[in-house]
Amino acid sequence: MHINVKKEILGSGPAIIGFVILLVMIMAALLAPLIAPYDPQQQSVSSLLAPSMSHWLGTNHVGQDIWSQLLYGARTSLLVGFSVGALAVLFGSICGVSAALIGGLYERIIMRLVDSLIVIPMIIVIIVIAAYIKPNILVLIVLLSLLSWESGARIIWSQTLSLKERGYIAAARSFGARKSYLAWRHIIPALGPILLVDFIYGIRRAVFLEAGLAFLGISDPATISWGMMMRDALGFSYLNVWQWWLVPTGIALSLTIVGLTFIGHAVEPIIDPRLRGAEVA
Repeated sequence: MHINVKKEILGSGPAIIGFVILLVMIMAALLAPLIAPYDPQQQSVSSLLAPSMSHWLGTNHVGQDIWSQLLYGARTSLLVGFSVGALAVLFGSICGVSAALIGGLYERIIMRLVDSLIVIPMIIVIIVIAAYIKPNILVLIVLLSLLSWESGARIIWSQTLSLKERGYIAAARSFGARKSYLAWRHIIPALGPILLVDFIYGIRRAVFLEAGLAFLGISDPATISWGMMMRDALGFSYLNVWQWWLVPTGIALSLTIVGLTFIGHAVEPIIDPRLRGAEVA
């Protein structure tokens, strides 16, 4: 049965809400240099100010404008999210599809590697590596990508095993089609909805992990991020200005994760029609 992905997504109310939220966050990140009233790194003697017409969300402990930092923090979260989501899908697709098509010893090695990575606690590994490597954005993207592709690879592998037994792929093999041709011409296009879901949830996971790691202090202090802003805000919870610093940042992070969740939830029935029937029932 052919499924119109665009129609399925646009026909879902939560998905539309999710897309609107994500679009607002993306626009805020892209237009931050234009709409931010101050340089987010600019320090002043006007520290810990309450919200005013000059500083919509006040200033932090070193006099930096919180509203400007909130806008630039979206850039960090979305950069990490989209980069990790794309790389995780790329790694998972290459390993999952190649393992299913090649088989034999190569398949056993790849799938045992996947099993090993699944049981390794990601946070512990990143904390240990961060103790020896400066945790900048590039390092964080690479680490999260290398530690978050395995679950998608297992799903892609199982689906590829099923797809390669389909009649049209068997016919292509009988005419001498190479495995690379089968992968790019038939397997990858058929896996499109699964890759889309994996990509969306990969973004959500990366945004959450980036904020959580920054909150724990595993991040470059010079990088503006929502997690680092919340970490700094809690350090001044004894003063009456922390709520303007912490709450808007937490809301922005939560809305981003909720928006991605809505989109992912709307896409899931595309790869499993039984979910659509359950929702109708």
